[in-house]
Amino acid sequence: MVFSVENSGYEAKTQEIAKQVLAASQENRSFLSALRDQMRWDDKLLDWAMSNPGLRVQLFRFIDTLPAIHSKSEIASHMQEYLGDESVELPAALKAILNFANPDSMPAQVAATTVGTAVETLAHKYISGENIKQVIKTVERLRKEKMAFTIDLLGEAVITEVEAQSYLERYLELMQQLVEASKNWAKIPAIDEADGENIPKVQVSVKLTAFYSQFDPLDAQGSEARVSNHIRTLLRRAQELSAAVHFDMEQYAYKDITFTILKKLLLEEEFRQRTDIGMTIQAYLRDSEQDARDIIAWLKQRGYPLSIRLVKGAYWDQETIKAAQKHWPQPVYNDKVATDANFETITQLLLENHEYVYSAIGSHNVRSQSRAIAIAESLNVPRRRFEMQVLYGMGDKIAKALVDKGYRVRVYCPYGDLLPGMAYLIRRLLENTANSSFLRQNLENRPVEELLAPPIIDMFRAKAQRSKEEKEGFVGVADTDFAEEERRNRSSLAFENVRQQLGKTYLPLLNGEYVNTTTFVDSLNPSNFSQVVGKVGLLSIEQAEEAMKFAKAAFPAWKKTPVKQRADILRQAGTLMEQRRAELSAWIVLEVGKPVKEADGEVSEAIDFCLYYAEEMERLDKGVIYDVVGETNRYIYQPKGIAIVISPWNFPLAIACGMTVAALVSGNCTLLKPAETSSVITAKLTEILMEAGIPKGVFQYVPGKGSQVGAYLVNHPDTHVIAFTGSQEVGCRIYAEAAILKPGQKHLKKVIAEMGGKNGIIVDESADLDQAVVGVVQSAFGYSGQKCSACSRVIVLEPIYDAFVERLVEATKSLNIGETELPSTQVGPVIDAISRDRILEYIQKGKQEAKVALELPAPSQGYFIGPVIFSEVPANGVIAQQEIFGPVLAVIRVKDFQEAIDVANNTNYALTGGLYSRTPSHIEQAQESFEVGNLYINRNITGAIVSRQPFGGFKLSGVGSKAGGPDYLLQFLEPRHITENIQRQGFAPIEGAE
Repeated sequence: MVFSVENSGYEAKTQEIAKQVLAASQENRSFLSALRDQMRWDDKLLDWAMSNPGLRVQLFRFIDTLPAIHSKSEIASHMQEYLGDESVELPAALKAILNFANPDSMPAQVAATTVGTAVETLAHKYISGENIKQVIKTVERLRKEKMAFTIDLLGEAVITEVEAQSYLERYLELMQQLVEASKNWAKIPAIDEADGENIPKVQVSVKLTAFYSQFDPLDAQGSEARVSNHIRTLLRRAQELSAAVHFDMEQYAYKDITFTILKKLLLEEEFRQRTDIGMTIQAYLRDSEQDARDIIAWLKQRGYPLSIRLVKGAYWDQETIKAAQKHWPQPVYNDKVATDANFETITQLLLENHEYVYSAIGSHNVRSQSRAIAIAESLNVPRRRFEMQVLYGMGDKIAKALVDKGYRVRVYCPYGDLLPGMAYLIRRLLENTANSSFLRQNLENRPVEELLAPPIIDMFRAKAQRSKEEKEGFVGVADTDFAEEERRNRSSLAFENVRQQLGKTYLPLLNGEYVNTTTFVDSLNPSNFSQVVGKVGLLSIEQAEEAMKFAKAAFPAWKKTPVKQRADILRQAGTLMEQRRAELSAWIVLEVGKPVKEADGEVSEAIDFCLYYAEEMERLDKGVIYDVVGETNRYIYQPKGIAIVISPWNFPLAIACGMTVAALVSGNCTLLKPAETSSVITAKLTEILMEAGIPKGVFQYVPGKGSQVGAYLVNHPDTHVIAFTGSQEVGCRIYAEAAILKPGQKHLKKVIAEMGGKNGIIVDESADLDQAVVGVVQSAFGYSGQKCSACSRVIVLEPIYDAFVERLVEATKSLNIGETELPSTQVGPVIDAISRDRILEYIQKGKQEAKVALELPAPSQGYFIGPVIFSEVPANGVIAQQEIFGPVLAVIRVKDFQEAIDVANNTNYALTGGLYSRTPSHIEQAQESFEVGNLYINRNITGAIVSRQPFGGFKLSGVGSKAGGPDYLLQFLEPRHITENIQRQGFAPIEGAE
């Protein structure tokens, strides 16, 4: 269906109203144009941003940095770093002001003051006040202009429960003071009443996620319980004060749970009859029309109207990027015309149901507002039932024109500290300077016909275009989107099914047959060690020798199997894993105590390894051709022989699968010896590989004691490749033993070893602390710090050290510790009693050499250790140097960035590292000097994705190429070169010769 409104009954009226509003809002344009050359610096910055895309990006990045920098010298220095970039073409005035040699010089101070003041002025344009007193002054001015208001509280992201409680209390205080002030306000009929009904003078807008720091759709019930209590408190107080409350909509991931919580709560007897409450719909979402229909149906059932604020949406870039990175369907329309068309569809839907809905049409587009008015007037919608809304500082003239025509206009007024409000400011600046912005197009004097043209687009096609992702190169599979209720239900059902299978026996697989063993070991649930996940049969040395013979016998045929056939088996294995995704996740959760989301991500990684290595082997199979006239030259690869894979327990499916399928697709026969504590999951991997079509003897599952069977296989003369992930101690021993030539051995063994790290994150004084604290907490305490990539040191520059530690401690306190099957859990158990006791010993050492900033209690029924944070840790201390592999974090204070780099590099490891910084020179220095295999800048340091972030380190972190990278398979292959002279009796085929 092509959405077109031109021929509808409303179009003529829409055009008539729009032209009137537009003319009224443009009256002073010619005078302003004459003053363009005398504009203030804040106007100049906006003007330059609109005309220069490169400057726009760098300017907004610089503005984003301002909250973290305090001195004029720092501001000047960052101005030069961002705006002096060679890629940016500077206007003459800006080039002149940046022409200083030293950030401490007087010209630099002047430049910093000029631009700093301009940005502050810009912020004041869009932020209605820094405190309640200023806000009251703003809203009193708005009321004089016959405009109503709604107040939104800006501030730092809510990442701690202390901040969540503070958010509620600040809103209660805000409502109290606004209502107190409102007692002195004269009644303004245009905005305070309609159709004989009083309208609350005071309205606030709130965000659900700010009421609970761990708000998460995966934990829908837990999030609902925590948030609903705060909402009830807020609504009760609002009723006492006769204030209205409106609930904003945020990112797409929170949409469904937000609607679910509000619908349930507003049907409670206490709140069912309230009509002074509102919700928000974002028209840029593809499913927003259906959401509107669902809410209208629900309101009919409820029996009392509520306000629905219709907006276009403020997170388009963020939603688009997240969906592309996650390989999820795009939740937003790719085309702005589709959003505009959808906005008009929903506007009509809301107004046609005015007996159930108070419509609040939020837009700065004259056509969109005029469309709403045309429909409302045509349908004789009562004035109480609809209003127009604009953002403070945007569309002021349009708002005034609407007021002058007798419509109720409400201004959305954010308030709070200017600097923490920068994220909001950036969104507004992006909106104002975007090519598709109505306000920008209006400023550019576009023709009226173009500005007011109806949005015409094929909506069926627009809704079908669910992905903007480029399909070039490898594209991995998508993690489960737990924002979808059906996915959460599937996960719960998988746990029920897996629980019924607990305690079964799993035997080794030799030559395609499961074989009995004399020794068994129980694999326990670390969240509840009285629960046996499975009994695993352990191979004997004699059986290990049999397995080697079977592999040796199977190798010639597997070596000759076409690469396409081997690759297709891997693809089939990936398909089977996708089909069993929820079940595999449940096994990971129960056997190794990994939280649900992280277990699901691990299944994705395992599937990606199958698909990526299949593609890579097909690429390598083509070889390289170096032909010259009269001679052919072929560079080709062949498999090495028998590969021994020794996999760890911390990524029991992904790493075991990755190393195994790499060896297999390369043509090697492979024996998989998993860690004892995760042998059930590798038994499930074995089932999948067998079902996918791996021939007998080519892959064998050989669980056994590492010190016995593992050592035997490592030292076996027929072993060609050893792929190991585990501790440095065992890895170094394997490396040494593999170097010894055994009797009858005619080759040197290849060792691929990943042996852990002592990973550090640097946080400098320009960092976004909201982002840094969240990233460090995720990196340090995700899976209880038991990832090779986990952060165990955070190196913080002195100016922000205390503030960072304070927020880090509060954010960590807010984590939920418990059984990992529970969707609310962020921190689960450690793997077993040995690990727990070893970690506790390190904690005692830490107490001797540093200060305990936090030590959280933990449940007793499993192998739990609550997160521990040490502050003032010496850089050469035990807990700053040795790998602990648990939820223990050392926070180290440094004086400057060079010292931070030196401390970061001063360990025996070089696996992962991170940097939180908004200083370009620091980012560049880290890229050059931070000695790690994987460096992550302004994000957490765990969760490497196959092909996108090939994973592996150097120094004592390991030996070999990066897993999931373009040269990983080469380690399982022998390169060969074949040259053939194709001349015969002095002639040879010459390309192009007749």
